[in-house]
Amino acid sequence: MVVDVITIFPEMFEGPMSVSIIGSARERGLLELRTHDPRDHTCDRHRTTDDYPYGGGPGMVMKPEPLVAAINAARTAGPGSAPVAILTPSGRPFDQQQAHELSGLDRLILVCGRYEGIDERVFAYADMTISIGDYVLTGGELPAMVVIDAVTRLLPGVLGDEASSADESFTDGLLEYPQYTRPAEYEGMSVPDVLLSGHHAAIAAYRRAEAIRKTAQVRPDLLVAANLTDHERRLADEARKETDRD
Repeated sequence: MVVDVITIFPEMFEGPMSVSIIGSARERGLLELRTHDPRDHTCDRHRTTDDYPYGGGPGMVMKPEPLVAAINAARTAGPGSAPVAILTPSGRPFDQQQAHELSGLDRLILVCGRYEGIDERVFAYADMTISIGDYVLTGGELPAMVVIDAVTRLLPGVLGDEASSADESFTDGLLEYPQYTRPAEYEGMSVPDVLLSGHHAAIAAYRRAEAIRKTAQVRPDLLVAANLTDHERRLADEARKETDRD
């Protein structure tokens, strides 16, 4: 997969995107990450990419000409066509479903805003908008890294165990069940016996029940769309009542 990032701070991506699973994916050619600086498409000696907002107000707004020129440059860099996504707090909330959708692409262009935002006319050159949460950051670089990380780990061959991405939080509408490893006992806290039993059906049932219980207690909103049996709905209701009592 090829990801082109439009950013006035390309150096931000080299550290986080060069280590661990993402760094390995780049080394193995599973991910190609390219950055494009809008400053390279300016005509003044100060390489200006922002200006005062029409109508007044605080802060600066990113100018359309450098951003659109950088988007067009990324589009023509090939190979093939690529949808353009602008990272913005007003975008579509990013979730695991969209991560799966984007992981099926050959190319993706991410546009990082800065300052008070982007000139509205730039959005005419985008195919989608993405928000990673209901809060405001200093720029779109960190959200772009979040999207890249979430999408890259879903690419074939990136994770050592392909089942890792199929059995985790949000994949089936639930949070992931609790995980344990050695030692079996730590400071008076023990691993549940069922996980030591070797009984795969019992372990699967336990994990399913714990995922439902955890979701009901932490993110009950997810249960609205979850595919649960009547018994599992009752289990979720009981877990919510326990949380309310606490």
